[in-house]
Formats: sequence, C-alpha cells, structure tokens
Amino acid sequence: MIETEQRLHRAAELMVEKERHEVGDRDRETALARAEARGLVLSGEQAKALAHVTDGRDLGVVVGYAGTGKSAMLGVAREAWEAAGYEVRGVALSGIAAENLESGSGIASRTIASMEHGWGQGRDALTSRDVLVIDEAGMVGTRQLERVLSHAADAGAKVVLVGDPQQLQSIEAGAAFRSIHERHGGAEIGEVRRQREDWQRDATRDLATGRTGDAIHAYDGHGMVHAAPTREQARDDLIDRWDRDRQASPDQSRIILTHTNDEVRALNEAARERMREAGDLGDDVRLTVERGARSFAGGDRVMFLQNERGLGVKNGTLGTVEQVSERSMSVRTDDGRNVSFDFKDYDRIDHGYAATIHKAQGMTVDRTHVLATPGLDAHGSYVALSRHRDGMDLHYGREDFADQDRLIRTLSRDRAKDMASDYERADPAQDYAERRGIAFRERLAEIVRKVVPEKVRGMFDGMHLPTESEQGSERKVEEDPEEALRKVRTKALVRHARAVDAIFEMQEQGGRASPEQVEELQEARKVFEEVRPYGPHDAEAAYKKNPELASEAATGQVNRTVRALQLETELRTDPQIRADRFVESWQRLDRASQRQYQAGDMSGYKSTRSAMGDMAKSLERDPQLESILEGRKRDLGIGIDSGRSLGRELAFSHGIDLGRGRSIGL
Repeated sequence: MIETEQRLHRAAELMVEKERHEVGDRDRETALARAEARGLVLSGEQAKALAHVTDGRDLGVVVGYAGTGKSAMLGVAREAWEAAGYEVRGVALSGIAAENLESGSGIASRTIASMEHGWGQGRDALTSRDVLVIDEAGMVGTRQLERVLSHAADAGAKVVLVGDPQQLQSIEAGAAFRSIHERHGGAEIGEVRRQREDWQRDATRDLATGRTGDAIHAYDGHGMVHAAPTREQARDDLIDRWDRDRQASPDQSRIILTHTNDEVRALNEAARERMREAGDLGDDVRLTVERGARSFAGGDRVMFLQNERGLGVKNGTLGTVEQVSERSMSVRTDDGRNVSFDFKDYDRIDHGYAATIHKAQGMTVDRTHVLATPGLDAHGSYVALSRHRDGMDLHYGREDFADQDRLIRTLSRDRAKDMASDYERADPAQDYAERRGIAFRERLAEIVRKVVPEKVRGMFDGMHLPTESEQGSERKVEEDPEEALRKVRTKALVRHARAVDAIFEMQEQGGRASPEQVEELQEARKVFEEVRPYGPHDAEAAYKKNPELASEAATGQVNRTVRALQLETELRTDPQIRADRFVESWQRLDRASQRQYQAGDMSGYKSTRSAMGDMAKSLERDPQLESILEGRKRDLGIGIDSGRSLGRELAFSHGIDLGRGRSIGL
C-alpha cells in the first residue's frame, strides 16, 4: 500500500508541475456568457473554481460541500474546454453518480470500472487532448485512483478531481482524494445552494464541518426530528409523514433514506402498502427478480440495481412503472425517458420508494425522510441530511438511541479513511489512537471492563471471573487488556460456532432449525459482534466454505477457525484480494472438472460444476467484486461479451446451470 501511495503521489506531482491544457480568456468568458443567458450566474467561489480547473495545469482539485453547485460549475468548464479543442470525459465510482454528473454538467460520463475495462481491451485510452473529470472522488480508493492518475500522467491528459472528503468514504482502502488535496491544494466551494432556506444551508455547512449536533438541533427546532419508543414505531411514523407529504405535494420529488438494505426492504413494503390503500397502484403482477419475489404494478416506484448501457440505466436509476406483465416492464425514468425490457434479459430491479444512503450521494430531491439506525456515522448522516431542497424529516427509535444526545453522538462519529503515509511514527497503533483522541491501552482496558459484565454476561457461565477481593484482579485487567479481550472473543467465537453447528446438523438430517436454535444463533451473533465487529459475518463465510470448522470451534479447537476468519476478514476488506482468490479458485475448479470428465468421474464432475455454479451465482450478491472482475474475463475463460451480468455470462460461457450454495437458512 505504501508503494501504491508513492506511485499515486508521484503521478499527481508530475501532473501539477505541467501546464498543457490552458483555456483562453475568450473561451472562458464565452462559456460564462452562455451560462448567464440560460439563467446560471456563478457565485464568486464557483467562478474561482472555474478559473482553477481551466488554468492549464494537468491536475485540478475541487472540494465542495454538498449542494454547492459543483456540477453546474463543471458544465461551464465543459463548454470552455470544448471550445479550446479538448475532449471532456466524466467518470465516477458508481453508475448513478456518473449519471448525476452527466445530467448536471452535460459531460458524457461512465463508471471508472467501465473505463478501466476498456483500457484492458485496448480501447478508450486517454490522450493529451483529453480532460477527465472524476466526480465524487472521495469515494475512490487509493489503488483505483493511482491506476487512473498514472495512466493519465503517462498519456499527458488532464484530470480534475471533484468531491468532498467528509461525505461517504471510499469502499476500498485509503483516502486518496483527501491526501492529494492536502498536498497540492485546490479550489474550495463552501456556499451551499441546494437548500432554499438560509437556516437549512447553514445546517448543511455544519454537517460538512463536523458540527452534526448543531445541524440536528436546528432541524429539531423546526419540528423535523421525531423520536418514537421503538424503531418499528419510528418506521410507521416516517411512512405516515411520507404519505401525507406525498398526497399534499404530488408533484414534488422525494426519497426515503436509511442505512441498511433490510430497513430499505421494510420501508419499501410499508410505503407500497400506503400506495395500494390510496388506490394509486394498478393490478399486482407477482414476479421473481434478482432479489427474490416481488409484486409490481402500474404506478410503482422502482430502482434499477445494475448498470445496463443498452437500456441507458445505472445502478440507482429511479423511475415509475407504466406497464408490467409476467414477462416485461416499461418504466418512465425520473429524467423523462421510457425504458422497456424483458425480465429474461434484465431482472435487477426493486421497489424505489426507499434507498440506502450510499445510493443517495449526488442525489437531489425536494424532500427526504430519513430513518436513523445505529450503523450511521458523520459521513452517512451528512449525505442523508443534505439531499433535499425544501425539507427533511429525521426519525429514530429510543430503543436504538436512548435520547437525542445519544443520537447526536452516533451521527457525529468520525470514520474517515486513512492513508498508510498518515502513520510514519515508530508505533502506528499508538499514532492511530492519538489521531482520534484515544489513550490506546486505557481505552482497551475500559472496553474489557465494560463489555465483560454488561454485554456478554451469558457467555461466562462456568467461567471464573476474579472478584475485587482477589489479589491483583483490577491490576491484571489493566496490565494485560489485550489478553482479556482475546479470551472474551474466543468465548464468543465458540458460542457462535456451537449455534451454527447445531443448525448444520439439523440440515444434514433433512430438518430445519428450531425457533430455539434460531434465537440462540441470533443472540450468539449479537454477542460476537459486540466484541469483534463483523466477526459473525466472517465466521459464517468460513463455515459455508468448510462446515467442519464450525464443528471444531464448537468443541473449543479454534486455531484453524481463527485463521480462516482472519482470511475472510482480509477478503471482505480488500476487494483486489477477493478478485485474485476468485480467479484462482475458478481456474482450479475448471481444471478439475476437465480432468474428472476425461476420467469418466461423472459424480465428481457434477459436484465440481455445481461449485462453479455457486461461484458464478455469488457474483450477483457482490457488485463490487463483479465490477473488478469485469477486467479479468479472459482469466475466467469468457471469450465473448454476451451482454449478460458477469455471473450469468460466466455460467453461460462454461455451460453451467446456476445452483444454490449451502446456507445457514436465516
């Protein structure tokens, strides 16, 4: 990673030093005059940003708060660049962000993965006459941004990075955009334009500068923060308010936002039920789409979940169903286009009344309705609470947040990504803690003292915990908190493994998990998550691949399981490693299937092919991995682009029926 960062900064430094893309004053002034004729008058900050990105240097950086009109400024810059003879391209990490960039600026845009795939096929390479605009650059990981900047530096192209380091962080490792801005500076736009009322614009600035509590207090003072006893009641209250707003202002745009896909599903179902009760939906057609069984009707709001160039839709495109049958659907997208498709060709669609906050970065609507849950942080709350023009309503349940102070603390958590070069001291762990105001060992000891008695009390049945009277009891925890935490985690791992193994055994006997087993697994997951975030997820991924590990860990033999869990953590957090492992596993299974077929081992051949089908099917649940593997089709034995999703294309190329893998069944 250090070497990657060094290449990134070398490329950036080379580009900053060169001035090969200057725009003349006449071209810039003509573009400004055309914008004013359309009614667009740039603010002083936008005009300075325009001057910065058209000043000739090969690298430009624009940092702007949410709703400051970055895309509008880029639209003027596009006209100036094109008048000067340059070709302007736009890219973003996600399809919907690319679509928003194109609609807001007129710059033809696509995803970064699509552009890199073209490079891998010998197409779409940058030249010295290109200007590449990268929007929402704060979401781009270090490795990917390094590849793009290095390619641009070699080609002599200009790159303009646009984003906000405080909004949603990169999925992959690193904070490349923030790091480049800190080293080389750039233009900053702080005048918020999206919200129509001054106090709401002030609230967005508060969110952007880390004063989340001030923003929430402002909204609360205007009656826009709503508490309920439970999350379920908060969800019902949100839908009530959304429905009243929908019927009172049918011409306004609106979206429901929350943190998790599970909550999105529940909110979508509740909103749709209100539409049905009001008589605003046609006849239901029951379908099975990529995410499972769904009912769609004329008038339904829908969201597309996969980029599809042939249809002109992106992952996150919203629209309204005009017609639907068991075979096809016609949708009027929010930008006014009619999109029709057969489900045999495209089934990545779901209801679109609610969306995750990650789908919303770059979105602008008249009103938003937000359900807060404990997974939020300062970056997600900044995005969620700044999408609206006219108003926002924030709902939460007191079972998640005991009071508004707890809500504010959660929504203020700084989870900004870091660079390896941020930690150049001899003790990176201590440096990491100190950068966040944490006294490292003292904080770890505090976690152990609090978690052991309060959170995981049930794990210690039969386990002796030292009392206050026992010599050195408190000192022992203070002196070796890491060992104490390791023991707590081991206990949680063993309990979780026993719960999983019990369900596996029941499935082996042809039965289903009992309610008691389900309840125990859910409680074990909760306990495990408390002491090791994502621990249950990573352990279950390891057990799915090798069920014997669950049996071993259930008896207290955890060494192999711990190694497998660490590997799953590595695979989850580093998509490039996941991609490498996927390709290696696929090639190994493909070779094995060929040997088995030639040897007449049809039983082994069918088993191997089934495993390959499971792998292909898994890509439908992992769009990030699917995106990375788009550039490695040759390694996967895909010779012809069939237009299908990668998982289906992989299965089609190898003549495999997509099967189903082993599941815990919850």
